[in-house]
Amino acid sequence: MKGRTIILDHLGEVEAAALMVDGKLEDLIVDSDAPRPGTIYRAIADRPVKGQGGMFLKTPDGSAFLRQIKGMSPGQSILVQVSGFAEPGKAIPVTAKILFKSRYAIVTPDAPGLNISRSIKDDAERDRLLEIVNDAAEGSAHGVILRSSCAEADGEEIADDIAAMLDLAGKVLEDKSTEMEVLSEGDGPHVLAWREWTEAAEVVTDAGSFEPQGVMEAIEAAQSAFVPLGGGASMYVEPTRALVAVDVNTGSDASLAAGIKANMACARALPRALRVRGLGGQITLDLAPMPKKERRPFENALRAAFRSDEVETTLVGWTPLGHYELQRKRARVGLNEVLK
Repeated sequence: MKGRTIILDHLGEVEAAALMVDGKLEDLIVDSDAPRPGTIYRAIADRPVKGQGGMFLKTPDGSAFLRQIKGMSPGQSILVQVSGFAEPGKAIPVTAKILFKSRYAIVTPDAPGLNISRSIKDDAERDRLLEIVNDAAEGSAHGVILRSSCAEADGEEIADDIAAMLDLAGKVLEDKSTEMEVLSEGDGPHVLAWREWTEAAEVVTDAGSFEPQGVMEAIEAAQSAFVPLGGGASMYVEPTRALVAVDVNTGSDASLAAGIKANMACARALPRALRVRGLGGQITLDLAPMPKKERRPFENALRAAFRSDEVETTLVGWTPLGHYELQRKRARVGLNEVLK
């Protein structure tokens, strides 16, 4: 099955969205009981963490942790936004840098100015978008960033999107109460799919459509640690309490280039493998044996693969034992945590 298909359905009672590209599960967003990223709280400072420059906060959904605080004292109220999913048993990660994000626009209260995505290169299109955002944001003190999805999009839709985000920002930021409260809920999987998967695609919304579209079969495969890499090579992606371990194997290939071929295949496949499994945190790659001179091409391939991945990932580098380490934001809830 060729082409891009977005399927909006449920896994049991849980809302979920799947992106299939040429018959392969490219991305999966599943809801959970945890606070959604993007949720905005008015939180109450609880207790500082000495030596870490952070503070635990009280929110309606439980304890949260805010890094890089200055001048905050226990009992003070502060606006924060959920920045990702917490590991089991840990505090909700939050940030004091509030963003209001939609399909076409991001409103940035702490960074005034009007900006257009660098990926939009055409001067005429940039001029058109600049005129739209100037009109829509006239008189606003907040900054606005127009996303890459604005390219060739309908001007009225863009203007409406900007207006909606500015209105939401105004309601949240102008609230003068000091009580602990949820001020704005984060987007669920169906809205996130509309917001983030902006390339042209067929959209399927029929109930029970995951099964005939092949999503359930792909989810079952993603629940396994095994990921085939072609040519007999494979990798195992296994989350542990401390980190995500990735073990690369050459399989039946006994050639001199078997190691580098398997590792390059791993580099290309890893972003998707992590994305559909909802995995983040510390990631350690136990690669197949290869000469040190091949490390640079592997790093380049890994960097290119993660460049188009929307989840923030830092390529940390090599360990003394020859493993490769990454740090990835926990932007999704783990698939096995949702389906267990």
